[in-house]
Amino acid sequence: MSYVQRVLDKLIEKNDGQPEFIQAATEVLTSLEPVIEANPQYEKNAILERITEPERQLMFRVPWVDDNGNIQVNRGFRIQFNSAIGPYKGGLRLHPSVKLGTIKFLGFEQIFKNSLTGLAIGGGKGGSDFDPKGKSDREVMAFCQSFMTELFRHIGATTDVPAGDIGTGAREIGYMYGQYKRLTTKYEGVLTGKGLNYGGSLARTEATGYGLVYFLDEMLKDHNIDLAGKTVVISGSGNVAIYACQKAQTLGAKVVAMSDSNGYIYDEDGIKLDTVKRIKEVERGRIKEYVKDHPTAKYTEGKGIWTIPCDVALPCATQNELNEEDAKTLIANGVIAVAEGANMPSTIEATNAFIEKGVLFAPGKAANAGGVATSALEMSQNASMTAWTFEEVDGKLHNIMKNIYKNAAEAAEKYGHKDNLVVGANIAGFVKVADAMIAQGVC
Repeated sequence: MSYVQRVLDKLIEKNDGQPEFIQAATEVLTSLEPVIEANPQYEKNAILERITEPERQLMFRVPWVDDNGNIQVNRGFRIQFNSAIGPYKGGLRLHPSVKLGTIKFLGFEQIFKNSLTGLAIGGGKGGSDFDPKGKSDREVMAFCQSFMTELFRHIGATTDVPAGDIGTGAREIGYMYGQYKRLTTKYEGVLTGKGLNYGGSLARTEATGYGLVYFLDEMLKDHNIDLAGKTVVISGSGNVAIYACQKAQTLGAKVVAMSDSNGYIYDEDGIKLDTVKRIKEVERGRIKEYVKDHPTAKYTEGKGIWTIPCDVALPCATQNELNEEDAKTLIANGVIAVAEGANMPSTIEATNAFIEKGVLFAPGKAANAGGVATSALEMSQNASMTAWTFEEVDGKLHNIMKNIYKNAAEAAEKYGHKDNLVVGANIAGFVKVADAMIAQGVC
């Protein structure tokens, strides 16, 4: 039995009830076989056992009082997974579906994503099963203050720097940052995604979506394909999807569909992004309202966005949203490229189907690294007490995404998997962290 398989077997035994974490670990570890075989020092130093076990797992209660005077209790998490190359870095997800296995899988993915950026940031993730939807500002503030009252003792500008994620936007970050300052008397870059008037960075809002399309464009160019004129379908209509749509349209692509958790819209003439922004960012409404302004567009309830023929598919909603059946439908309809804007939005079976049929596939840990990269740029600005222009940050982001593609593609080719960016991204991200772990001894 191979070293990788022995580690996976133990991992499955030890992490019963955490299917998302097992899925992520299986995808990463199996793709590392070539580099593990070529470098026996990784097995000698038990790197796989160590890199799949978090350095620290925090779980705590979060009591708060709602507007009716009732005490509510949620569960909070922070997984500090790996600090070999820098302080822990990763978002805080606020959603009813959050549980330990969710945060663990996201933190594990974050190790490699952060490594790929080339910046000095380790992997971590956190959050709570609290749902900010439908809550008043006062209730959200009460939760955030209680959450930070426990979390503050475990984080710091050079220790662990959380950021936003699903359910955690500027409002939530602001409340958390205010409580952190109150408890520590420190004004430091301990959270990213802050408001521009207290240490935030320009281009952070756009970063993940822009970075996704920068990576996609680089991948297409490397295969002599032009993004301009291509038909694009994007799942989701949140921050990542909106700004991926914006950048794709800027580069000449035609985005024809977007979605939310209820259903999807199809506009043959091309999505009118101003309408989507108004519905989602201002009115906080549902995507179906789009057809009120554009009656020639069609709204369909439920799943099915991947049945729309397209050249490029950008899954930007949530994990495992695109399954093997969806992949086969996209392939049959002529898709040439898929780039993941969310964390693990494609199942392993779907990913394999794309790769087997020669569809260009950009895995999330590489393609959606623009958000955390720009968060690290925010950390740099905070540390130097400076603020860069939008153009400066966007230019640095563009170069980072180009380098991520280059490093992933070169790693894939070096280990005999040319054009397989899943293997390439995992290896490129892993080697940097593994070598740092060996250099630092057993810790």
